[in-house]
Amino acid sequence: MNDKITIHYVVPADDFTRAGEASSSVKSKLKLMGVKPEIVRKVAIAMYEGEINMVIHAAGGTIDVTITPEDIAIILKDHGPGIADIDQAMQAGFSTAPDNIRDLGFGAGMGLPNMKKYTDELRIESKLGVGTTVKMKVNVV
Repeated sequence: MNDKITIHYVVPADDFTRAGEASSSVKSKLKLMGVKPEIVRKVAIAMYEGEINMVIHAAGGTIDVTITPEDIAIILKDHGPGIADIDQAMQAGFSTAPDNIRDLGFGAGMGLPNMKKYTDELRIESKLGVGTTVKMKVNVV
């Protein structure tokens, strides 16, 4: 594996048909690089949950992925409404998704809990009316 690979993605607003493209792309790249399947799975799940959250709650955003021999760092940044209570949002089953999103099968309140479960580090910075930045890291070794 090269010393460092950086990839940038734009997550479109309100487009459930494209949600997951970035995580699928990273998953494919990691497989081609020979990263262990369990690491690929963790990254794909955590990143997908973040993408879906951006589409549901934040009108899209950006994702920057940095792959090194030691870890995979993922930074998700949006300009959405922000998270009022991060501790509450981290509770499994808590969701602010509207009914029309739930009717599509999303918004079960497992996004942030799954992001925490499948990463080795998770940091959330959010400011109401400004947006949210989620920093995740999955150790490769």
